[in-house]
Amino acid sequence: MSSQPAQPEPLTPAQQDAAFRPSRTPATPWDELTRALQAAGVAARTHGRGPAAGVTGACLDSRVVRPGDLYVAVPGARSHGADFARAAVEAGAAGVLTDAEGRARLAEQGLDGSAVIEVDSVRTAAGVVAARVYGGGQDAGPRLIGITGTNGKTTTSFLAAALLEALDRRSGVIGTILIRAGGREVPSTLTTPESTQLHALMALMREEQVDTAVMEVSSHAVAYQRIAGLRYAVAGFTNLTRDHLDMHGSMEEYFEAKAGLFDPERTARAVITVDGGAGPRWGLAMARAVRTPVTTLALGPAAPHPGALAEEDPDFRADWEIAELVPDGLGHRFTLRHGATGRALRASVGLPGRFNVANAALAVLLVLHAVGEEHLDALAAVLDVPAGEGPLAAAVPGRMEVVGRAPDAVVDFAHNPDGMVQALRSLADAREAAGRSGRTLIVFGSAGDRDREKRPIMGEIAARAADVVIVTDDTPHTEDPAPIRAQILEGARAEAARLLQAEGRTVLVEEVADRAEAIRRAAELAAPQDGILVAGRGHETTMDYDGELVPLDDRQALREALAARAAAAPPRAADPGSGAPRGGKVDES
Repeated sequence: MSSQPAQPEPLTPAQQDAAFRPSRTPATPWDELTRALQAAGVAARTHGRGPAAGVTGACLDSRVVRPGDLYVAVPGARSHGADFARAAVEAGAAGVLTDAEGRARLAEQGLDGSAVIEVDSVRTAAGVVAARVYGGGQDAGPRLIGITGTNGKTTTSFLAAALLEALDRRSGVIGTILIRAGGREVPSTLTTPESTQLHALMALMREEQVDTAVMEVSSHAVAYQRIAGLRYAVAGFTNLTRDHLDMHGSMEEYFEAKAGLFDPERTARAVITVDGGAGPRWGLAMARAVRTPVTTLALGPAAPHPGALAEEDPDFRADWEIAELVPDGLGHRFTLRHGATGRALRASVGLPGRFNVANAALAVLLVLHAVGEEHLDALAAVLDVPAGEGPLAAAVPGRMEVVGRAPDAVVDFAHNPDGMVQALRSLADAREAAGRSGRTLIVFGSAGDRDREKRPIMGEIAARAADVVIVTDDTPHTEDPAPIRAQILEGARAEAARLLQAEGRTVLVEEVADRAEAIRRAAELAAPQDGILVAGRGHETTMDYDGELVPLDDRQALREALAARAAAAPPRAADPGSGAPRGGKVDES
């Protein structure tokens, strides 16, 4: 495992938790916590004497407890949070929120005299209590925009925040890449933080005078009640494709978790992309399932499957549709048209890929509903700007990020089958629109401790769409990385063999375990007219090998590899099949 120069040390749990909190939290009387739970319909039983000084914080991690905090002890897959209660109490916890099992474990540790609030569902209660401790509530602010879906959440959230700033709204972002409260930024470790941290963040954002916050909402966040106690002014749905089945078990269960965001008690309005991702099935299902008022968005000619929406439901008409889509540099210009009134918003998105047109259109509609339709003219004015300018020209770290030209070199977070299809197709479309020919090279792996069944599927997709496939490590976590690569190679080599027999097309498939070396290999093989996609990790800067964090930023590694290639003599190694044509069209089935 080679590595790059050391990255800044990651924040400790205590440092990150401290960064989430407001500068000051007034004490909340103990009995007010139980009243807040009862008002929310959560049955609560109190034990022991509550702290006279009240509660000034809340957290789920015993390592970050501060004096005056309520320690929230949740049951887990391997242990119970109550097992760590002694450390929390010794750190100054004012009391414990837990369930009956947790209370029994406290007694086993001799902590049966501690102040305890006992509930049946600790995670649900945690959000309610944290909202009260941090002075929140559904109308306290900031205004919230939620974004869920398999792919596109990060890009949509960045674009929505840029739109808000263009409208002179001080924005916040909570997501995969970073957490920002006005001008303050904190690196993120979870797509959606725990409920106690979220409510602390809401208080911090109020302190920073944030008007509207944009939040990525993962299926884990819904299933684990991390968003309990929050209410969204509007929430959007990007798409649903295969991912996280190691947790959810089936696409139907995955769908139900995502749909939980659109419960009327959580979200005032929904904006649903009906034909994003792998097709219209899940988008239409979501639009029909939500019980909150819904606005639908159809991508039309920008859809991954043009015409599939009409085949699925010939009578369906979306509220808004993308029209007049034309290439514009590496991005596109498009018109977002309202079917009932004919109103049109003209915009240009600077990111490669038609799926980023979908992300941009969804961001526009989310912001429109968040700020109110009375601001439609102002929104139209900030959108209708020359190519490469305006809020939708914003680059998103590690999302179709162009890091080099000649060869075209792109880094993307694509880490599941549909994401890979979309990234490969987007690279091909952008290169075709720019008049570039040549081969497509892809470097990728698959994370460990995740859905294993997707690995050969991703190998098959890569071989079908690219001319050179280099399989390497991603972040194996606790798995042995060699079998992960073998599962990907199985799919890639089988498809390469089929293509050779059926079409006479040769696909070079290589295995290079070290990711930095794999990226260098791609740069060596690429000709100036070729395109390179490094997929799977995007903005991430470390790889986890069973607890050992190895620094590696794909973007930096690719830039360095391209620089070394340019300086080398001869410029590239001999390459079998270097005159071969570009890879075939991506099969989106």
